[in-house]
Amino acid sequence: MTAASQAIAVTRTLEAVMRNDRGRLTAALIARLRDFQLAEEVLQEAAVSALTHWGRSGLPSSPQGWLLRVALRRAIDRLRSGQRDARRAADLAVLAADEADDTEPHMIADDRLRLIFTCCHPALEPKTRVALTLRTLGGLTTVEIAGAFLDDPTAMGQRLSRAKAKIAAAGIPFAIPAPEDWAERLQSVLVVVYLIFNQGYSANPGPQPLRRDLCEEAIFLARMLDALRPGEAETEGLLALLLLTHSRHAARHMAGVSVPLAQQDRALWDAPMIAEGLALLDRAMERRAPGPFQIKAAIGALHAAPGVTDWPQIALLYDSLLRMEPTPVIRLHRAVALAEAGALEPALLLLEPLARELDDYQPFHAARADLLARAGRIAAALTAYDQAIALAGSAADASFLGIRRDAAATLRANDKTTP
Repeated sequence: MTAASQAIAVTRTLEAVMRNDRGRLTAALIARLRDFQLAEEVLQEAAVSALTHWGRSGLPSSPQGWLLRVALRRAIDRLRSGQRDARRAADLAVLAADEADDTEPHMIADDRLRLIFTCCHPALEPKTRVALTLRTLGGLTTVEIAGAFLDDPTAMGQRLSRAKAKIAAAGIPFAIPAPEDWAERLQSVLVVVYLIFNQGYSANPGPQPLRRDLCEEAIFLARMLDALRPGEAETEGLLALLLLTHSRHAARHMAGVSVPLAQQDRALWDAPMIAEGLALLDRAMERRAPGPFQIKAAIGALHAAPGVTDWPQIALLYDSLLRMEPTPVIRLHRAVALAEAGALEPALLLLEPLARELDDYQPFHAARADLLARAGRIAAALTAYDQAIALAGSAADASFLGIRRDAAATLRANDKTTP
């Protein structure tokens, strides 16, 4: 093997390990060090060292174990030098034993479940939970996370630093919740994963309105949760929902214009992903423990079904969901489902009380514009389209809404010229 090919092999191996095992390695280090910042720093230092040592000595039999040992060695050096709070000799002895262990990948304790519950602790604000989960378990850089939120990287870095400091100062436990707290805390974790997916799936400015990396990161985290704690109906429901939704990503945009669900080319949908999502949903529903993510997945399954969409059934599912999540956004979706099921005027009446709460929510104005146009109230529809276009998060969405607005305006002009 030439030096150039050796360097390429080392780089690719390191990138693969840091992508696939970073969360596990970080969790293992935090479990031993009880320090988020120190764990991240020494793992990064170990990765930098790997480029030199692996390039000179060849790839180790266990790259993951090598990184863990070197990271622990760096941590011990820092703790002994007094750069951090002093540790008892017994603690350092335990770390030294871990560092000396010739660890194979399958022998590294998997503490990711404890880590994600720590990142998603209720003491942290929702945005911080999402950011910290992406950083520690997803391995995204601070710049990438800032880009996902359209935030300044410096501000995002400060947010992450404050979160790590708060975990240490508040004594937030690195632990899986007790049985009596499990359901509530699990729901918090699932919501964080769902928010990560939505951040990628929602309209984004620029030439790529869909952030596939974030969508796939959320699916990766949902799979991880399902593997670490199998048998949870809502985890299965969330994973089913993400798969059913993401299965349509290739058909969402055409020639720079967003394509609504009803007009998408189903040949572009990912059939294996849909099949997996449907199987997960069936498994979740067999557990007889209904929850909001299972209901949302059931709605997604009806959209994926061949033939005419069963809008009356979707409306009934939104009725059930509304009892669990009585939010304005769910009320909006329920109204749209009722309109699609044939109850146009009642749906419009349901939208009116939502105007104040959803005034800055682009999908509200887009849905209202569409329903008003169908009802023949073209002037009001044009105003609603203008509001939706002004709030559009991407050029693709703005183009789609502009086409719809032009069609409504043409219809109005034709009505005026009709004898």
